[in-house]
Amino acid sequence: MPLPKVTILIPNYKTLMLTKLCLRLIKKHTNPETIHVIVIDNDSCDESTDYLKSLDWIEFIERKKVEGEIPALSHSRALDHALERVTTPYVLSIHTDTFVKNSNWLDALIAEIEKDSNIAGVGSWKLEEGPSFYKRFWKIFEFRIRASIYRIFGDKKKLSKVNSQKQSGYYDLFQKSSLNLNDNDSGYYYLRSHCALYRMDLIRKYKLTFSGKEKTAGSHMHSILVENNHKMIFLSISFLSKYLVHLNHATMVLHPEFGLKNRIVRKGLKRIKSELKHLKSDDILKEDTLDH
Repeated sequence: MPLPKVTILIPNYKTLMLTKLCLRLIKKHTNPETIHVIVIDNDSCDESTDYLKSLDWIEFIERKKVEGEIPALSHSRALDHALERVTTPYVLSIHTDTFVKNSNWLDALIAEIEKDSNIAGVGSWKLEEGPSFYKRFWKIFEFRIRASIYRIFGDKKKLSKVNSQKQSGYYDLFQKSSLNLNDNDSGYYYLRSHCALYRMDLIRKYKLTFSGKEKTAGSHMHSILVENNHKMIFLSISFLSKYLVHLNHATMVLHPEFGLKNRIVRKGLKRIKSELKHLKSDDILKEDTLDH
């Protein structure tokens, strides 16, 4: 039997339905001989933990949260907790709200990273379509009006903040709906942990971690690899959407205690329900044979 080529790291926190759907879709659409799946539970202490313990085809790790740890840091530290155990040539981080929908998904990602031996990672900034034309128009208009007001009233602090957002690349998100991030050198963008495939030999070489500098998962890792002249490739939404769906911030939406506003939670729940229906999630959740 060939050795696995990719280790998939998936942090879990109290999302039984999403976690079950995520894992079953991986099982349904992936050759089990090519992957090793590690799920890291972030001290859920609920039914999702019990479910994960029942699976014999994954490696399950329990991690205790640190007092005062913010969710983003808890997530990146969970990835690091499993990173120590990776023995495959490649490691892939995904979220429990990232869903596979095409059996060629992993081959497609591997093909992209193997196009050039100097490519250290491939993945995405976002897996969702960008803002509409009208939203982009009004956001750019808002930027310009705010800058003009701050300039007139001599508010240098607020004007500096607006200018730093433009320079960082945040402003770019509203200039184009399909920004080619591979041509952007602002340093603002990095491969996000909802879909990021890396070469493990380079992670070991530079002693990298997902939680480096306690930044958002993968941000520091991305910077170091770029600084060492490795390529980090952003795959387009149109390409990735053939293979994957990401329910952005689903864990946050399903846990209002994280502080999201009620309006955002309502919109998020509506979006999640629509995407799950499109994925025919009810059928997958009934297919218990995918757990074994």
